[in-house]
Amino acid sequence: MRPFAPHDTEAVVALWRACDLTRPWNDPYRDVGRKLAVQPELFLVALAGDSLVGTVMAGYDGHRGWINYLAVDPSQRRRGLGRLLMARAEAMLAARGCAKINLQVREGNGEVAAFYRAIGFTVDPVTSFGKRLLDDSPGED
Repeated sequence: MRPFAPHDTEAVVALWRACDLTRPWNDPYRDVGRKLAVQPELFLVALAGDSLVGTVMAGYDGHRGWINYLAVDPSQRRRGLGRLLMARAEAMLAARGCAKINLQVREGNGEVAAFYRAIGFTVDPVTSFGKRLLDDSPGED
């Protein structure tokens, strides 16, 4: 496991696509670029030999920590890599004084929700709101 490096971009985006994490309204290349501008040290990748097999993107705003783009190559799942990535992200956030981590799981993704429950996360009694400030439609700048 190590911090993301720019030469990882294509492998990271391919992994996110293989894990069904990308959506048309979230350009993964722009998400990588945005992360590199803000706390890039909290963007980790996991390797198996020369292959990139996992990612986690964490952030801390001084109040809450956030986890995004936790991904494990489907062929590498159920071997503890997701837990390892999360443990490293949690330790990095805790070292910054983060008291609580938030994350979002898309509705209907029971397998991922079960994973987070298994590592100690609980469902908060809140409604998540969002508002797009930038258009990430393909081909838009």
